[in-house]
Amino acid sequence: MADTAPPRRSPWRIDRKGVVAIAIAAVLVVAAGGSYLWNTVLSDLPLFSGTSNPIGSGKFFVDPDSSAVRAAADPALDSADSADILSLSTIPQAIWLVPEEHPTASIGAYVSQVVAAADASDTIATFVVYGIPERDCGNFSAGGLTAAEYPLWVDAIAGGIGDATAVVVLEPDSLSLADECGNADSRVATTQDAITRLEASDAVVYLDGGHSNWHPAEQTAALLQRAGVERVRGFATNVSNYNATDGEVAYAERVSALTGDAHYVIDTGRNGNGSNGEWCNPAGRSLGTPPAAFAEGNRDADLWIKTPGESDGECNGGPAAGEWWNAGALALIRN
Repeated sequence: MADTAPPRRSPWRIDRKGVVAIAIAAVLVVAAGGSYLWNTVLSDLPLFSGTSNPIGSGKFFVDPDSSAVRAAADPALDSADSADILSLSTIPQAIWLVPEEHPTASIGAYVSQVVAAADASDTIATFVVYGIPERDCGNFSAGGLTAAEYPLWVDAIAGGIGDATAVVVLEPDSLSLADECGNADSRVATTQDAITRLEASDAVVYLDGGHSNWHPAEQTAALLQRAGVERVRGFATNVSNYNATDGEVAYAERVSALTGDAHYVIDTGRNGNGSNGEWCNPAGRSLGTPPAAFAEGNRDADLWIKTPGESDGECNGGPAAGEWWNAGALALIRN
């Protein structure tokens, strides 16, 4: 836990297009004899800041090939169930990138295709990067890549994003589980390296910030600082969980204050009824408020990060983690 106040985050946000514009202006100043000053300033400008919201439009991408679209087309469903499930597909949701489905050889092209579709619809794609070595510590979402494979996979994702504005939620649970997994140092180092590789793109990156019913804010903040939260936009909370939004905001604001005003996003996809203390397919839960962005403060957006209708794992009647579950989807819709 940090004993000293965190450094304040920069008031600037300058994306790569902005850097190009400033560089053009610098040429004019250089012509007037100010080259040393401009070279120094340009080399020190950060790509992200703590003020302007790069996803502030609130216009997020809707995947036309989502799990809900495919599930609703199942001829075994009756018309009412099909219509309800199809209604989920109209809400913007994150696209999960897992190496088991999108290996290194193909993931760059897939991500590029998604961001092109988002650009064509004037929306922002949201990705969850979920392939870290020893993912989920061998629990329901076990898997991931080796330490040698993972950097190449992240490189391909960064290449696919390129200069598009896209949200990246980087490895949910990875930092929060690090002590339990007994690999905090390697998790932190892997996260730092992934940040460096994603810096080759214009991804708007949020690190794992746990949730309000897990670690104290001070512990989460210390992990985020070790991982390099000051180099990215901020952190994500409540991913794949059910905690009510008000409690998550209070928790995230405490973490933000301890990390130099890092910004944050909250997963509201399944938190309409709040949590009953269970995290794995709990009964009685419902859909939360739809995705929205915020112009003021450190709360950048509420997003649907975990796909409503996809199982948390083989518990409470659900199939394997990440698999579509009609009964679970319909319960969320109708509760």
